[in-house]
Amino acid sequence: MKRFQIEQSDEEFYTSHSGLALVGLGVNRFTTLVSALAKAVPSDDVISHGDVIKSYCGILAQAKSDFVAVEQYRGDDFFRESLGNRHVSSEGTMRQRMDEHAASFLPIVSWASVEFLENTKAPLTPLATGHISLDIDGFVMDNSGSKKEKVAPTYRKVDGYLALPAYLGAEGWLVNLHLLSGSQHPQKEFIPYIRETLARVRQFCSKKLLVRADSAHDAMDNLVELSRHRKVDWIIKWNPRKQDCGAWTKRAFAEGTVTSPRPGKRVAIFSVKEKHGITDENGKQQTLPLRRVMRVTERTIDKKGQPLLVPDIELEGWWTSLTVAEEEVIELYRGHAVCEQYHAEIKTDMDLERLPSGKFATNQLVMACGALVYNILRFIGQIGLVTNQGIIRHEAKRRRLKTVIQELIYFAGRLIATGRRLKLRFSRHVRAHAETFARMYERLAFG
Repeated sequence: MKRFQIEQSDEEFYTSHSGLALVGLGVNRFTTLVSALAKAVPSDDVISHGDVIKSYCGILAQAKSDFVAVEQYRGDDFFRESLGNRHVSSEGTMRQRMDEHAASFLPIVSWASVEFLENTKAPLTPLATGHISLDIDGFVMDNSGSKKEKVAPTYRKVDGYLALPAYLGAEGWLVNLHLLSGSQHPQKEFIPYIRETLARVRQFCSKKLLVRADSAHDAMDNLVELSRHRKVDWIIKWNPRKQDCGAWTKRAFAEGTVTSPRPGKRVAIFSVKEKHGITDENGKQQTLPLRRVMRVTERTIDKKGQPLLVPDIELEGWWTSLTVAEEEVIELYRGHAVCEQYHAEIKTDMDLERLPSGKFATNQLVMACGALVYNILRFIGQIGLVTNQGIIRHEAKRRRLKTVIQELIYFAGRLIATGRRLKLRFSRHVRAHAETFARMYERLAFG
């Protein structure tokens, strides 16, 4: 086996992260991030606010969330050119600027992720009912062992933060993302969150929506609020709290549709219709009709065939505004579970579980940058990597962000400067990847 000689050269410049050219186009062509930052916080610093935020987005797109990661790109001409920066900020400048202006930067960066979806005309795949799904589901970010601001015990029994994202469509576009203290219940200030999220969605989607949320948001105020919005239906998991399981079991098997999937297991499904008095926006009393789909499961024999001394009763329910069959409501809510995959991509694929700052406002800004980069990477995956054309791989409805980063962000190329033009040259041995990259670049640069 021949040994290689390891050398470095000033004459040739190679990059291992060619895909940042796609990220730079996504930020610069499809958002007003740079101009909005400059207008909101005027500054005559050599390194602009836009350069700072785009530098951080550049390292986030490579699954690096710590500020110190930017230091290795200070002298990287491709990193700077691909993001459209005049300068690449240092770790100290990045941390100081984001700490100092976090409150002013946050709404601008957060809105940029919606701008990107609107301006790229991001595809939205509907459900079988014709609705576009809007899934709201909080998750815990473990930051135990740290003294960061607002890190607190969470319902997962670890110290950390609570993130509250809203994902749109079967693609999982991130249209809103709030970072909360770990001890805060997700229902607190949820009504303003619903209004903000729906306003963001209506910026680029006029189709009817199906809001899906778990039992943490089982509150009458939520149902009343959702009922006030046009072309919005919902399925919200019911929280049984201190219900009488015996009474529900008796009613379910007397009124519901009963099936027996296996010996020792019976399932009853039925609907409960209720009327609740509410006060409308004008202060007038009205009646809100509500439907709750119920499912009671009785097990007298476990799945291994062992008889149980006492029957195991499982009580479930779903508030819904839909009029479809009970089974279809349950099946539609089952699709809400895909949120767990999106959570994992944010926490693991983008390395955003343990946040880099000790200041809560800065970490909120970090998550807003994460939402923007998440949507750009998701868009690249949906347009460039969903089919098996170009890069040989089985077809899929969606690619993980990790796959996008591996295949198109960490894609080696050579930067060539000729006159006033820049060329990005790839090896002829990676033809399939190069063709896919070229199609994606064409879509973002000229589409």
